[in-house]
Amino acid sequence: MSKELFDLEIEQIQKTVQQHNAKKVLIQLPEGLKPQAPKLAEAIEKAGAQAIISGDPCYGACDLMICEAENLGVDLVIHCGHSELIKPKTRVPIVYFHAKANLDIKPAVKKAVQLLKPWTKIGLATTIHHVDQLEQARKILEKAQKTVFIGDTGHGKSPGQILGCDYTNAKAISDKVEAYLFIGGGQFHPLGLSLATMKPTVVADPFGNAAYTIEVEAQRTLQKRYASIKESQKAQNFGIIIGLKPGQTNIQAATNIKTELESNGKKATLLALREITPDALMQFPTIEAYVNTSCPRIALDGSSVFKKPVLTIAETHVALGKTKWEDLLEKGLL
Repeated sequence: MSKELFDLEIEQIQKTVQQHNAKKVLIQLPEGLKPQAPKLAEAIEKAGAQAIISGDPCYGACDLMICEAENLGVDLVIHCGHSELIKPKTRVPIVYFHAKANLDIKPAVKKAVQLLKPWTKIGLATTIHHVDQLEQARKILEKAQKTVFIGDTGHGKSPGQILGCDYTNAKAISDKVEAYLFIGGGQFHPLGLSLATMKPTVVADPFGNAAYTIEVEAQRTLQKRYASIKESQKAQNFGIIIGLKPGQTNIQAATNIKTELESNGKKATLLALREITPDALMQFPTIEAYVNTSCPRIALDGSSVFKKPVLTIAETHVALGKTKWEDLLEKGLL
């Protein structure tokens, strides 16, 4: 039998269900793990509890189903694929399982070494799925005469771990490195890493056994962001987006930017949304541009799908002339 792609920790999940004496359990997973949901549900039911699979999107550990868990009357939430980010006040306990990847990263890292030839000081970064494998990558890079750095701010994340909205571990070593090597699949995290640090970023993808740079996509994103800022400067009516997901709600930030816009002669309306989509925003035809105070990646990754400019708070300051675009790039977009 072939090895599972991710370690779902089935036995530990079953023990957790029994330890909590749970009779009804809600399972929450990101899109890449949803195919495993029926298997998890079967394991939980063998442990003596009814299992309910959440079919809604799950974008991270900030996207917790707290109200849904209450409405469903569950005793426990099993959240797979992310590490704990926030500690919400909730009656229903939430237990995290990381779903570490069962993949050999060495072939992809060795391919990445060829792309890292221009630099000698390399920062390592990855998601929770591969943090246990960073030392393997370090050894390969050091054998190739690279000096390796792994950031650790000590704020709860594992050394070298980055999130889609949090690159503090990587930024902590930015002044020491010339480039980064990201280990993992997809462009979402390495693109964010590049935009957060403004340093060359190479990807070692163990899922596709491939290595590539993210440079072209990063430059394309920067061009789109600048174009959104310039377009928003023509707008008089702004919508201020407040995210309704537990780790994305920032009413104070929304109130502050509304005040700033109004003091600059703009009109601003507060909008609360759980799912921030192009269709949702098109319901407000008089609004010409938006400021997103929720997850910053929504604005950065949505340039090509949103019909109107959607800015981060920092980009709004550029649009208002309070910050220079060059200064924002120096700090990093994330």
